[in-house]
Formats: sequence, structure tokens, C-alpha cells
Amino acid sequence: MDAFSRRSLLALAATGSIAAATPGRAAGFGNPDRPPQGAINASPEAVRDPGPQSPPLAGQFPSAQNPPATDVGDMQTFWSSFNTAHRRIQAGGWARQVTQADFPISTAVSGVNMRLDAGGVREMHWHLAAEWAYMTNGRCRITYLDAEGHASVQDVAKGDLWYFPAGMPHSLQGLGPEGCEFLIVFDDGSQSEFGTLLVTDWLAHTPPEDLALNFGVPADTFRSIPLDDLWIFQGREPGPLAEDQARIAAAGAPAEPVTFSLATTTPVRENRSGRLQMADSRTFKASKTIAAAIEVIRPGAMREMHWHPNADEWQYYIQGEGRMTVFGAGPRAQTADFRAGDLGYVKKSNGHYVKNTGTTDLIFLAVFRTAEYQEISLSDWLARTPPALVAQHLNIDPAVLARFPHNRPGLVPA
Repeated sequence: MDAFSRRSLLALAATGSIAAATPGRAAGFGNPDRPPQGAINASPEAVRDPGPQSPPLAGQFPSAQNPPATDVGDMQTFWSSFNTAHRRIQAGGWARQVTQADFPISTAVSGVNMRLDAGGVREMHWHLAAEWAYMTNGRCRITYLDAEGHASVQDVAKGDLWYFPAGMPHSLQGLGPEGCEFLIVFDDGSQSEFGTLLVTDWLAHTPPEDLALNFGVPADTFRSIPLDDLWIFQGREPGPLAEDQARIAAAGAPAEPVTFSLATTTPVRENRSGRLQMADSRTFKASKTIAAAIEVIRPGAMREMHWHPNADEWQYYIQGEGRMTVFGAGPRAQTADFRAGDLGYVKKSNGHYVKNTGTTDLIFLAVFRTAEYQEISLSDWLARTPPALVAQHLNIDPAVLARFPHNRPGLVPA
């Protein structure tokens, strides 16, 4: 060796002076695994990627290109996006969806992003799965009929929800001046918005004489019905809500309202790091199979380390930039980056946390296929276990453990 003797190199390695360029670096705090993980354990040449690349695409996934040293093992991909989903565009609006076919980890729910122009109609239909929705923009008029023959017509706006149990017929229509956009979640990962039961489709595939018999009118009544399903079409904007409600009032209203204003609820957690607002069957009583939370995280802040013992978490990122790390058995840990329009997924009881990595508020919707929301806080668990026992696990002074949050803050500052 010219510049250094073998003894000198060993001495430098022992002090950590060349650890970053030494693949054999010992495990340590923030870098726990053997064999060691992450670029911190490799030379610049070892992590170089001279092969074919798409820099714009790679730039969207910094945690995949340079994962933290704490990532370990394999994990089913928990990132997807509406941004890469194909849009079905028709005269009155458009829709795009991500089902389990596109996002294999998402077994519990599937999602649809839809826009309707002012007057645009998602035709009268029903599903094999329950439909839960969150309004992200504009105004929409919904119609609904329950199994007892009770009807509902309601207008919803940004921050509002609706819920239709499986098999219950309904329709959606955009209102002026800007129409509407919303997120739909089905309580079945395989449910497709492109495979629904449509009123036009059924009538077109029923003999005219049978239609005449069923409705008690001449067969000629149906001579002009569409022979292809409408799905989304441009209709005339409806009149005042009160007029539509008056026309169906005789049927009586459903026992439990099928709409709910999530945006106006009192936050279940709120501090300088952000806020959490929630709706499940305890507050939105009609929603028997879906619980949800809208989460706002300030720049630099973090959604605390936690898990959900009763359901998988499906996420829809509405605004900002975030990074989520998911921890599973194995050990397995993986980190991914999210932006507006992206989807995340965390399996039941897997630990996780989300950090705001941008300069604006990070806003996302967390959806669960369950009647009631449940969460376990890691900090709360450690703070509410005998300190001597926790100290033996973590080698932390019990006096320091006493400072751990024990009030389930939900969000923690930078």
C-alpha cells in the first residue's frame, strides 16, 4: 500500500473516519442492519447508476433512489397514483380508477377520482359494493333510494361525504358554476366503476313487451331509449334543491342521512403541527363499512408513529409532499414519497408514520374498511407501560421515558 499502511486503514475504520466508503460498516444507531443497508454504507461509485434512466420519473421517488439505511427487507409496493391511471372521458365529465388489479396490495378498497361538468350526470346505477365518497371541489346533487323505499335528494360541497350501501340505487350530477370533483371509495378492492349496474343498460336489454308489462304503459313508450349505456353524459342542470326534494317527499327520508359534512366537524386532534378530523359510524351513522380521517400536517411536522389494529389504511394525497415509512414483521421497513393525486396503503397492524417534506401543508385522506376507527400510538404505549420494563427494553433512563407523550397527540412538531 502506497499512501496508507494496512494498520493505518484499520485505525481509521475503527474511528469511523472512512465508514461512509466502507461497505462493511458495523450496525449502529439509525443504521441497524447486517448486512448494512443504504448509500451511507457504500462508496459513491457503488451507488452510481450509469444505465438507462428517466430523470423526471426518478426525481419523483427520492426514497426509492436513495432509501434510508433503516429500510430493510422486501415489502409489497404500497404506492400508486391516479396520476398514472387512464381517464375515461365522456361528454359530461370523466373518471379514473385504481382497483386491486392495478394496486395489488389494496385488497380492502378500490378508489375512483371523478369529475362532472355543470349538468354532467353519472347515470342512475347501483353497485355490488358500498360506495363512500369525499367531495374535493365544487357542488354535486345526489339522489338515493333505500331498501324501504325512502328517497333522498341532497346537494353536497367540498369537504362533504356520502355513503350508499351495496345495492342501493343512486345518481350524481354536477352543479354550476364549476361542476364538481370527488373521490369515491368502494369497500371491495376489486370493485370497478366501469362495471356497474346501469338503468339504461338494463332497459336496453329487456324486450319492449316486458317493459310495457312491468311499467303498465304501451311498448311504444320505450322506442327512443338509449341502446348504449350512458355512464356519464351531459344533462341539463337541475332546478332548486327544494323543488326536487318536494317531488319525492311522500316517500319519506331514509332513517339515517346518507350525507355528512366532514369539513365542519371538530378536530379530534389539533395542535401547531396540524389537525385530524374523523368520520365513522359513531358520527356518520349511515357509514357502516367505511371510516375515514382527513389529516393536515404542517411543513416539517410528522404524523406520529402508530398503527391500526382493526383495518388496512388506504390513503389519498390531496395536497403537498410527504414521505411515509411502513414497518412490518420480518423485520421489514420501507419508505416511499407521495404527492397530490397519489395513493398509499398500509396493511392492518403495520406500524407507520408520515412526514411533511414540502413547504406547504400536507393534506391526505385516510380511509378504512371498518365501522369504527381505531389507532394505537407507539408513544402512548411506551408511556403507559411500567418505566422499569421499558427502560430494560430500550436502555433509556426512566426519567427520560416520563417525558414521552402519553396523550396520543396524533401529530408532532419538527
